[in-house]
Amino acid sequence: MHVQPYLFFDGRAEEAIEFYRSALGAESVTFMRFKDSPEPHAPGMVPPGAENKVMHASFRIGDTTVMASDGQCLGKPAFQGFSLSLTVPSEADAERLFSVLSNGGQVQMPLTKTFFSPSFGMVADRFGVSWMIHVEPAEQQKK
Repeated sequence: MHVQPYLFFDGRAEEAIEFYRSALGAESVTFMRFKDSPEPHAPGMVPPGAENKVMHASFRIGDTTVMASDGQCLGKPAFQGFSLSLTVPSEADAERLFSVLSNGGQVQMPLTKTFFSPSFGMVADRFGVSWMIHVEPAEQQKK
């Protein structure tokens, strides 16, 4: 069994994927627009004018595949009740990623030393996706 996040950007998926590509080094795996579907859509499935929006995409960040769509294209994405967690090897990596994800977003908890990490912080990016950035303690990196 494998669990993968599937994010609905409600009309901003292509922009988000490009942002994650430049910010996090994400690699595109699949990308399909509504108009490229090999089968006709059920009535009402594609909002009017959304033919060029993303029906399904997937991209890889490190070892993790994230899936995405524009969904109903209403322009009101709602990412609540979860965070994506990035574990990085160094405080410099944490600072770099935290900075790029917080650009246009909202810092929820600044990077700080905690009992479980030399550097941990939380930020919602410009799309509203919540991220937790965590530096793995040196003793755990050696395992």
